[in-house]
Amino acid sequence: MEPVSGTPFGVVHLDVAPVTSGLAIGALVAGIAALLVSLLVICLGVAFKNDGGAWASGAFAALGVLAGGAAVVIGLLGRRQIRRAIAPSAVRFTGRGLAMAGISCGAAGALLSLLGLGLALLLTLT
Repeated sequence: MEPVSGTPFGVVHLDVAPVTSGLAIGALVAGIAALLVSLLVICLGVAFKNDGGAWASGAFAALGVLAGGAAVVIGLLGRRQIRRAIAPSAVRFTGRGLAMAGISCGAAGALLSLLGLGLALLLTLT
């Protein structure tokens, strides 16, 4: 408590516990989903190369790229939310590592989905 000079009053600053950013958590979940879908793309393309695996691989590759892109965007928004300057009594957000992991997993998932689709097409055409 800080006394206000010249008055009988004082100022109290309450500590607000930090909160994990929901955007950072969402980015990590979407990034992990993108990685799992990219593995499915690769498995479908390799296992069913003669039975239309490229079509199924292409459908799931679109999902993997969308989930990966969403993870990157949400992760960047989460990092912005976490580093934003705040007033002392406002809620502080944590989870910078979660946001970075979501960005990394999302980018890797999107890239692996595209590579898996390319592999499926290559195996189908040969």
